Amino acid sequence: MVAYPGAHNLDVVGPLEILATTAYFASDGEAHYDIAIVAAEAGPVAASSGLMITASLSFEDVLSDPDNIDTLMIAGGHGSSNALKDPALLSFLRAAAPRARRIASICTGALVLAEAGLLNGKRASTHWFWCPKMESDYPEVQVDRDAIYVRDGDIWTSAGVTSGMDLALALVEDDLGHDVALQVARFSVMYMMRPGGQSQFSAHLVAQRAEDPAINASLAFILANPADPLTVTALAARSGLSERTFARRFKDETGVTPAAYVETARVQAARVALETTSRGIEQIAIGTGFQTAERMRRAFQRQLGVSASEYRDRFRKPSDAQAPIRDGPG
Repeated sequence: MVAYPGAHNLDVVGPLEILATTAYFASDGEAHYDIAIVAAEAGPVAASSGLMITASLSFEDVLSDPDNIDTLMIAGGHGSSNALKDPALLSFLRAAAPRARRIASICTGALVLAEAGLLNGKRASTHWFWCPKMESDYPEVQVDRDAIYVRDGDIWTSAGVTSGMDLALALVEDDLGHDVALQVARFSVMYMMRPGGQSQFSAHLVAQRAEDPAINASLAFILANPADPLTVTALAARSGLSERTFARRFKDETGVTPAAYVETARVQAARVALETTSRGIEQIAIGTGFQTAERMRRAFQRQLGVSASEYRDRFRKPSDAQAPIRDGPG
């Protein structure tokens, strides 16, 4: 795992913990992953939180042994903006990549791989907020904005932060089989494959990013009034813009069409209602602008990969009693 100043702690540690946990469940009881953190120099590396990560190997140490790389991973984090300009790091990645069986990135680590030229012609994912930068700065990369993680041949890329653990779990399944991966997922209190893509997290965060006052006001209005008739005609009229100008500026600011954003906001509102109330599916569909349960079902399938009723079954908070605490390993 490649770390650098300003890397995100969880991007580094989360995937490595998933790999290490396999030792409890592999049939032979052996540790199948020999894990090491590598940096420009062996020793402490300050992560974005201020906590220190200790690299056991330097770039030079790794490159001195041509057979010691199986999986080359790189973390993301706020420090990736500087990592993109670090010639030593980029040179290491270019030299190490051909020696590795596979390469993986977490979050904005994908941008560093792209800067090193390792994602050219590949399909890849990164944190949803940075997908527009990936698309504009690296046009030879096919960016999947919604994927939790993407595999394209021997290149694996993941979305933001916790998705690195999803990616690591997929690596485990690829290496050791479904049963071991399932045991690790259960032990780690994770979904074997979480429902939905990263778009499910982004409606309010997109609204915070917009700088155009007219579009910003429209985003806030959509989030506050999902049941209103939120057509382009109605939203443009509220903004004092022509429909064509509104639609263009909206997509420029958010990266999505007004209709796509409205659906995301409605799904988000419906999710909250499904998790926190006992209202019926049809009632929630009307109250969040879908009008019918069938329309809401189709939107949930598009965005989350599950129906509204399935979502409620998985995520509704128990109201009658606190879930019992059970003893277990760890």
